Amino acid sequence: MSTDERAALQRHRLWGLVDRLVAAGGVQGRRLKDAGIGGGADVMPADLARLPFSTKQDLWDTYPFGMLAVPRDQVAAVHGSSGTQGRPTLVAYTKADLGLWAAMCARSLSCAGAGPGSIVHNAYGYGLFTGGIGIHQGAVALGATVVPMSGGMTQRQVRMLADLRPDVLTCTPAYALRLGEAVAEAGADAGSLKAGLFGAEPWTQELRAAIERVLPIKAMDIYGLSEIIGPGVATECLEQDGLHVNEDHFIVEAVDPSTGEPVEDGTPGELVFTTPTKQALPLLRYRTGDIASLERGECACGRTLARMSKVLGRADDMIVVRGVNVYPSEVERVLLGSGLVAPHYQLVVDGRAPAARLLVACEAVAGDPREELAARLHETLGLTAEVVTLPAGTVPRAEVGKAVRVVTWEDGPAPLPGLQ
Repeated sequence: MSTDERAALQRHRLWGLVDRLVAAGGVQGRRLKDAGIGGGADVMPADLARLPFSTKQDLWDTYPFGMLAVPRDQVAAVHGSSGTQGRPTLVAYTKADLGLWAAMCARSLSCAGAGPGSIVHNAYGYGLFTGGIGIHQGAVALGATVVPMSGGMTQRQVRMLADLRPDVLTCTPAYALRLGEAVAEAGADAGSLKAGLFGAEPWTQELRAAIERVLPIKAMDIYGLSEIIGPGVATECLEQDGLHVNEDHFIVEAVDPSTGEPVEDGTPGELVFTTPTKQALPLLRYRTGDIASLERGECACGRTLARMSKVLGRADDMIVVRGVNVYPSEVERVLLGSGLVAPHYQLVVDGRAPAARLLVACEAVAGDPREELAARLHETLGLTAEVVTLPAGTVPRAEVGKAVRVVTWEDGPAPLPGLQ
């Protein structure tokens, strides 16, 4: 679709969304009226920056069904993500929403080169988490064969990779790395794999290289969050040059996380999404907390969609150590880019003293790289950190779900052996 055609489509769909939100009332409808918006005719895509945001707090405040834009009996499914203090962020779907989600995940798999007849080994978790079921229904919609492994049971995963010979692997990047190691440990054959779609946590180009060293694949990023649809919001293609945002269904902006003002393309900002075609829980200018930059222009693959960079981190995941702000992915980039350590690490924020210190726990490939890595972290990030090298296999591996990159040490025993 040309840029002009897509802009016209977005405009009409945005009008319809605003009309529905105003008619539904609720938090978003009231905010629109307070902003002087009586209906979709009052809004153009260029006006987005003056419209009110929606946030995760809104979902919590109206938990569980207070932001529905359809009658409760039209809700076909509920998914969500883990929240604070045991309260999840729940998202409702109509049958049409589930169809849209399947189509978006089918697009994502197609971006990775999958098609009818492909075998997709799906090691994302199933359940309330959107990853497993989203990719599953996308594979079915595409006409592929899906292997619903879910997470964990790594030895069984290795057996299925060898026996069923899938061409596509889907899971978190941390678990892809673990699977690659397990395949090598078992002496198994994963040579049928051609591509992987890895998401649900920020990861770097350096981790991509590490995954591609242990698995015979092109490792591609997939982005999504349950509040918007789940996986399938944006995906890298085989060019591995940014994630294509499905702009016909998700209007994307990047804003300054402090001021909420738009930032220029190419500048990292907080991703904000509007969902003009969702029915059960449409969101206007939803602040994701994810930090990335946007680029416009045609990709070498021929797609004209806006592309987002890999996610740098979450606004609330930033670590502040002695006045220096840093995202875990920035530390990962330095560690893995050095070639001195294995691609497993954990950051320990030691808060036992008044001045917090950062311990970077990793596994050396050879020798003692502590001083050199500490110097690189300071030179590259301005970060003063103590690098701790641990025996191979000591840093926790992700067996189920996302990798735990940051832990806090307030009191009690050390969270990892060998820390002082």
